[in-house]
Formats: sequence, C-alpha cells, structure tokens
Amino acid sequence: METLALILPFAAEEGGGNPLVEVSPGLMIWTLLAFAAAMIILAKFAFPRISKILEDRQRMIEDAIDASERTKAEAEELLAEYRERLKEARVQAEEIIARARKAAEVNERESLEAARRQREELMAQTRRDIEAEKRRAIQEIRAEVADLTVLATEKVTRKVLTPDDQRRLVDEALAELDFSSLTREGA
Repeated sequence: METLALILPFAAEEGGGNPLVEVSPGLMIWTLLAFAAAMIILAKFAFPRISKILEDRQRMIEDAIDASERTKAEAEELLAEYRERLKEARVQAEEIIARARKAAEVNERESLEAARRQREELMAQTRRDIEAEKRRAIQEIRAEVADLTVLATEKVTRKVLTPDDQRRLVDEALAELDFSSLTREGA
C-alpha cells in the first residue's frame, strides 16, 4: 500500500495516469471472465485432484496416528508383561537363592557330621592300635624278662636248666612283676 501511495502522486504529475491504477471497464470484464474461466477449469480438473490428494494425505496421517496408537498400546502391554515376568524372575531367583542356602547349610551339616564320624573312627582305630601295640610291648617285655631270668639263673647256678625248670622259674618271675600298672596307664 505504501508503494501505491508513493506512485500515485508521480503519475498525476506526468499527466497520463498509471494504467495499473486506472479503472477501465473493458479490462475489468475480461479480467473477470479470465478469472471465472480459470476457476471453472480449476474446479473441474485441479480441485478434485487436490481434494483427493489432501483426503489421501489426511487418511494416511490418520492411519499413521492409529498405527502409532496401536503400537503404543502394544508397547505398553509388552512393558507390563515384561515387568510381570521380571517380578516373577526375581521371585524365582529369591527362591533359588533360598534353596541354595538351605542346601549349603544341609551340606555343611552333613560334612561336619561326616568329619566328626571320621574323626571318631580314626580315634577309635588309634586307640585300638595303641592297645595292640601295648599288648605286643608287654609280651616282648615278658619274653625278655623270661630270657633274662633264665640267663641270670644259669649264671648264678652255673648250670643249664631243663625246660621244665626254665618254665617254672619264668612263671615265678613273671608273677612277681606287676604288669597291671602298664595296662592302666595307657587306658
């Protein structure tokens, strides 16, 4: 508008007037007819295609919105299902851990009991071995005492004893020795 206001004073000064601003009835009719013909052609050929394209575009956008809403709903369902499965997995993991702890406690108790039994068996075997070794040592001592008694008697009497004399002499010497104190000390 400012440009038109600036041009009008100069056009009036030249005396001829500006043909763009001048009102001419013939030009106006032809302009209206051209505009009406363009509108009819556009209304018959272009507007239906444009409307169809716009409707297709609108339908496509609506379909995309519907698809995104369906996808969002499915994602929410999957998320809820995932959370439920995660909760179940946690519960199962806690159950597994509890069972493992219980099994470990049972295993530890069984191991301790087995170790205790093994220790007791080993102690009993050791006691039996000690007792057997003590009996063997006492037998060796008795035999040694018997041999020493026979040897000492032979030296003192300066004669060789008969087997009956040897047996009688050994029995008397062994009867005088107190082997019971040896068996009580280890018991």
